[in-house]
Amino acid sequence: MESINHLKGYGKVNPETLANPEPPKPQKRISSAVAISAVICLTLVITLAIAALIHESTTESHDESQPQSLSNSAESTIKTVCNVTRYPDSCFRSISALNRSPNPDPEAIFKLSLEISAAELSRLLALFKTVNSDPATQDCVSQLEEAISRVNDSASAMRVDPGEKALTGDKVKDIQTWLSSAVTDQETCLDGLEEMGSTAVEAVKSEMNKSKEYSSNSLAIVANFKGILDKFNIPLH
Repeated sequence: MESINHLKGYGKVNPETLANPEPPKPQKRISSAVAISAVICLTLVITLAIAALIHESTTESHDESQPQSLSNSAESTIKTVCNVTRYPDSCFRSISALNRSPNPDPEAIFKLSLEISAAELSRLLALFKTVNSDPATQDCVSQLEEAISRVNDSASAMRVDPGEKALTGDKVKDIQTWLSSAVTDQETCLDGLEEMGSTAVEAVKSEMNKSKEYSSNSLAIVANFKGILDKFNIPLH
């Protein structure tokens, strides 16, 4: 009888099951959500990449359309003055970076060369003051201080009162002497380091390249100043 009752109950649905049906598994919904998220992320990445490319292209186009920093007149004048130096490229680059006049005259260009020379020597002096003070280094500090003083003397000589001549023959000779001393001071610094067997000689030579070039440029300009003025039909004044 129990077997029969058991068979009769086979296939019947439990009322509790009907009252509380088991919710379907959300596998398909999760898969769909993941796929949608992936598409959104990919779209966002592509959008950002395109925006970056557009920005880069716009920036490059803007840079290419920028006007030249020098007028044709200024560029020609600076090149004419710098061509008398041993380092015309460094002369032109350094002076062009500071020039603000559309029509600089040779005197203004020379003043800029002095400013550049003094600034580079001051940078070099500050560098020397940060290293250990051995006798050779101390000597270099003294030599560089002297070189800066000579360049500043030259710049001071170019500042004149109204009605006073800026470039008399005697003044040009004085400036030439001072700038020659400034170049010699730097050479003396290097010679002292070599004589003392300093291991910093090559590093100092590398650091001193610009200051020597700038001082040499100023010296060459003043040494050839009369000829430079003649090219522009300007008398020594």
